[in-house]
Amino acid sequence: MSRFKISAALWDRIHHFASFPQTGVSLQQMVLFGQHPTQGTLLKASQFLSEELPIRLSHRVVELESLPDGLSKMPSINKVKEWYAQSFEELVTFPKPRLKPELEDILRMPPAETIPFPSATPNPSLDPLMHEGPVGHGLASERHIATGGNGFHLPNTATRLRIPIERRYFSPPPKTIIYPPEVHDYNERFTRLLENIKKRHDPTVTTVAQGVLEWKRKQKAGRIDQSIQEWLDRFYMSRIGIRFLIGQHVALNTLQPHPDYVGIICTRANVHDICHEAIENARYVCEEHYALFKGPPIQLLCPKDLTFAYVPGHLSHICFELLKNSLRAVVERYGVDNEDSFPPIKVVVVEGSEDITIKISDEGGGIPRSAIPMIWTYLYTTMSDEGLEANIDASDFKAPMAGFGYGLPLSRLYARFFGGDLRLISMDGYGTDVYISLNKLSSSREPLQ
Repeated sequence: MSRFKISAALWDRIHHFASFPQTGVSLQQMVLFGQHPTQGTLLKASQFLSEELPIRLSHRVVELESLPDGLSKMPSINKVKEWYAQSFEELVTFPKPRLKPELEDILRMPPAETIPFPSATPNPSLDPLMHEGPVGHGLASERHIATGGNGFHLPNTATRLRIPIERRYFSPPPKTIIYPPEVHDYNERFTRLLENIKKRHDPTVTTVAQGVLEWKRKQKAGRIDQSIQEWLDRFYMSRIGIRFLIGQHVALNTLQPHPDYVGIICTRANVHDICHEAIENARYVCEEHYALFKGPPIQLLCPKDLTFAYVPGHLSHICFELLKNSLRAVVERYGVDNEDSFPPIKVVVVEGSEDITIKISDEGGGIPRSAIPMIWTYLYTTMSDEGLEANIDASDFKAPMAGFGYGLPLSRLYARFFGGDLRLISMDGYGTDVYISLNKLSSSREPLQ
């Protein structure tokens, strides 16, 4: 397949779009907006995404181009940059629907005052300095944009203001309108475009990991430094957000209505069921990997009727990764020949006033205190670079037992995405407790930088 080339004219457009701040949305806003989708609300959602996604993609392209110390020149990093630029171009050149002037006027109407649309609150995982912009106006990230959120300087990114999301996005047109076939046709074509973009970006996590490995080899660096670590956090967090918006839009356009779902958001996600499924999957992978008849037992203490609004795929990904770590630690501490003496891993779930907290406790020997800072580092693993390369496969959700040093840092990003967090406390010589905090109020804006 021929490589995509970024022309000078396309670079100009990318820099123009990168000068606008990104607009973070909350789960609560997405649920309210997508509850009763009509062709009109889906058209408004398409209009929001055709503006928002190019802005988010442009920020990443400019940042990929500005990476320090030769990282931006690595073949795999270039490949990812070209994917992002190609998706950007497809979105900004996608033909808009031709609508009659009176229909355009209706679609542009501000929301009726009777419809309360909640503002999103700043995401607690961001630095407090990031919270100074007016809430709900997508301005919290402006100050950060000029430097790319760390020491890298992004060229020509004087920030501009955007109309608050409440006025642009959440203004459902009257339910009585009958839409012409062009609207339906546009919604279908735009959904297909998003599906293709999502597919193109499937291998992004692993391709970026490959790029960092290429760079480590060239630099003869043992570990990646703090600025690269922060960039990876920001890049992968942005990717979670882009895939969430695309996944939500595609689901609203293609899935049959379900009483418990709005797009990919489950309004009554059952924590017990999600944890139970993650336990089954992690034990299966563990038993296959170590050729065990029976892996370490996992006890789940969780109310069976505990539900909240969340994206089940995110939570099951977090739990699965953490359980895999615990199972590996226990098996490697006690040895594969001691199946009968494996101590149980305990999963305890409780509901507080703001959070639902999941604690995963193992007796796998713990982590030395000096190694704790390293566990949040990408590509930190006991494997050699060659072993890593073999494990960097084509998708995020592949399930090798040892992975490639991304399980913990990526899981923390998924937890933080909707205002939660992930913390780890280890008792060296005994075991490890990991705490997953999930914000059950659903009002946190995405942590965009």
